Amino acid sequence: MAAGRAAGGGDGADACLAPPSWQTPRMTSAPVRRIPPAGLLLFLGYAFVVLGAIGLSLRWVVDQAISAPVSLPGIVAMVLLAYTIFTITMVLQRKQAARGLAIGLATLTIPAVPLLLLGPVPAMAIAPAILGIALFLGLGRRSVRDWLSEP
Repeated sequence: MAAGRAAGGGDGADACLAPPSWQTPRMTSAPVRRIPPAGLLLFLGYAFVVLGAIGLSLRWVVDQAISAPVSLPGIVAMVLLAYTIFTITMVLQRKQAARGLAIGLATLTIPAVPLLLLGPVPAMAIAPAILGIALFLGLGRRSVRDWLSEP
C-alpha cells in the first residue's frame, strides 16, 4: 500500500504535492471566439462598401485637385477615408474604442434617408433606413461589447 502511494497510485498522493488552492492562479478567462458577432460582421461589410464608394469617388476628387489644391469635397473624402480605415483597423484589433468609432461611421446612413426621400424615387430610402437600424442594433448588442475587449 505504501509503495502504491509513493508511485502515485491515485489515492491522494498527488494532492500532497500540489500547492493549496489559494496559491494557484485561477484561469477564468472567457473562451476565445474566432469569428466576430453578426453585428460586427455587418458593420465590416458596410465599412468595406464605404471604402469602395470612397475609392470610386477619388477620380472626381483628383480631378478637382488639379484646378484647386484644397477643396471641401477633397477634405471630406480624405477625412472619411482615414476614419474608415482607422475604424476597420480598430475593429479587427478588437479594441474597446472601436465600438464608438463604428457607431460614428454608422451614422452616415442617417443623412442618406432624408436625401433619398427628397429624390425622384422616395422608396429607395428604405434600404439605408433598414441598414442603419440593423447597424445600430447590431453594434449595441452585448456580444459586440464582449468581443471588443482589448483596452
